Amino acid sequence: MKRARKAVLVTGAQGVIGRAAAEHFSKEPDTTVYGVSRRHIEGLEIVSAISADLLNPVETGRELGALKDVTHVVFGAYVEKETPTERSVANVALLRNLMDTVEESAPNLRHVTIYQGGKAYGADLGPFKTPAREDDPRLMPPNFYYDQEDHLRQRQQGKRWTFSILRPEAVCGYAVGNPMNLLTVIAVYAAISKELGLPLRFPGTEAAYRALYQITSADILARATAWAGEAEAAENEIFNITNGDYFRWQFMWPRIARMFEMDIAEPVPMPLAVYMADKGELWAEMTRKYQLQSTPYEQVAAWRFGDFIFGSGFDNIASTIKARRAGFHDCIDTEDMFSGLFDDLRHKRVIPSLS
Repeated sequence: MKRARKAVLVTGAQGVIGRAAAEHFSKEPDTTVYGVSRRHIEGLEIVSAISADLLNPVETGRELGALKDVTHVVFGAYVEKETPTERSVANVALLRNLMDTVEESAPNLRHVTIYQGGKAYGADLGPFKTPAREDDPRLMPPNFYYDQEDHLRQRQQGKRWTFSILRPEAVCGYAVGNPMNLLTVIAVYAAISKELGLPLRFPGTEAAYRALYQITSADILARATAWAGEAEAAENEIFNITNGDYFRWQFMWPRIARMFEMDIAEPVPMPLAVYMADKGELWAEMTRKYQLQSTPYEQVAAWRFGDFIFGSGFDNIASTIKARRAGFHDCIDTEDMFSGLFDDLRHKRVIPSLS
């Protein structure tokens, strides 16, 4: 039986999650990939790039309404807002405007994947039950993850298409200008520290240094997305997706220092948003000196996100047994992930090469 042709619409294609998904699907045979982003999409020439503001329903319909062959939607779009209520209203609108258009224009839609994260378990609020499981009770609303999920579940009633919800943690992959990319936070912080002749100090709290943590490779998440789009066991289900291992920064940090050929020193709780705020001129000098990509300093790393991660002084662990039982078994050693991704950033001239 000949495999049905696939057309995947990826929103947020310039972000760390969407970009990895678009790259993964573009390598599948008989697959067309449409990448949607408000920003110009760089380095994804094999993807059909579309610029659209999903908050604008008229523009969404105009720019995406002609995509009648879409079979899969990968929803990686996100907008940051000041309050939980504002976040919920805006991010549900993104999903609603997209689905209004796709459901009307794409009669062969088969699957929709959306992403949640640690906020579904309260990781942004403080210590939470670990290991977190997909069937753990919800927290007090508002929470845009819950509201997007409820919208999707209600919308799917009686439809031929199905959906999956994936919950990664601190996704790491290539993307510049992404508000939540721990990889570039560590890489740029290390590069600047090295340029200043400093050792690589963990900039967070002692509690965070010693707590158990987990990370999700963008490549692992992309593979999980492809699996969820075809697996019957993934239909209308939620899955935690991580690298499959856990670590403590106190043991990972010296290994990261070696990846940059740097000495290490004892942790000092140092807010990156404060102490990296004045490093723009230095980064511009480093960009010229090492012939790096000309990325504005304010877009190269999200220091407040790094402060949030490095200030979380409690275990952050999610069970991935549900995904394994359903048939997704991919994993990666997190140390190997960091090493490979740092090399990739050097190859792409995001950070300086090793001397």
